[in-house]
Parts: sequence; structure tokens; C-alpha cells
Amino acid sequence: MFHFKIDDELELVLLDFCHTRELYRLVEGNRIHLRRWLPWVDETASINEVEMFIQTGKNQYISNNGFQAAIMYNGRLTGIIGYHSINWRNKATTIGYWLAEEYQGKGIMRRATKAMVDYAIYHLSLHRVEIRCAEGNSKSRAIPTGLGFREEGIIRDAEWLYDHFVSHIVYGILSEEWQQRATELRPAGN
Repeated sequence: MFHFKIDDELELVLLDFCHTRELYRLVEGNRIHLRRWLPWVDETASINEVEMFIQTGKNQYISNNGFQAAIMYNGRLTGIIGYHSINWRNKATTIGYWLAEEYQGKGIMRRATKAMVDYAIYHLSLHRVEIRCAEGNSKSRAIPTGLGFREEGIIRDAEWLYDHFVSHIVYGILSEEWQQRATELRPAGN
């Protein structure tokens, strides 16, 4: 069972049915905020849809094809982060994430994403981690940029978002780049 304690405030926990009501309330309270960049918000209109999402994530975990984790900040569910899938042949994954509006600006998503990259590279032995962000979503784009990912290109009109297309910026980092960055950031004498 996946559980990753990041620090005294923050941990990632495998998403499970015990999170259903809290996750539904979080989506319900953040519909306008989330709808700006995420295409699934209108389809998540009941507890049943949240349960189906959780079951899909559990199936993903059972089949060793990634997972979805609850981002727990001071014991409260604040968002979701996960691997969309894992390409074992090419040792690669893509991370997706979202955070409730009231929890932004606290470094939560940066720390959660760093933990997921660490887990992908050091525990799963993956070679490449990718993050795709809508071109206009500057807050989401700041996460991979701040963690040292390279901007690798743009996928034009990659996603239909309710009434218009949005292009995605592709960010990637390779295991040796991530390890080198960790070495460079380590304080002298360690």
C-alpha cells in the first residue's frame, strides 16, 4: 500500500473509498476553480462518480500501472496527484495533479510532485517523468519548471475543455538529470 510521508505537514496516501465523501466535498467546493483547466469536473456530479474514479485508481494500482494518491495536508484531503499510467517498456510515466484553491501558495503541490518524481525514479526505477500542463495554466506550469524539468514542446489543441481547445506544454526530466539536480542541491559537507 502506497504511503509517502513528505514532512510534518504533508503526506501522500493511496486513494481509497474512505476518501469518497471528503473528495466529493472538495470537488464540489472547487468546481469553478477546477473547471478552468480540468475537463472532468462537470462529469463528477455525484458520490457514485467519485467512487468510480477511486475504483479506477485502485484497479490501476492492482495492475501495477500507476496510482492516484490523496494529498493530505495537516490531515486534510487537499487534492490529488498520480501517475496517469506507467510505460514499463520505456520506463516512463506522466504525473497529473490538482489542488483545492484554498491550499495554493503553500508549496504543497511542489513538495507532492517532488515526492512523486523521487518515488518514480528511486523506487520504481523509471527513466523518464513527464508533466503536461495547459499552456495558459501558469500555476501548474510553475511546478515542473521549479523542479528543473525541461520544456520539451507544445501539443497544439491537445484537449477539448468544455467549449474550446487548449494546447499542452510538455515538460520532462530524465533520471540522471533528476539525480544530478539532487546532488547540486545537497548542502556542502553532506
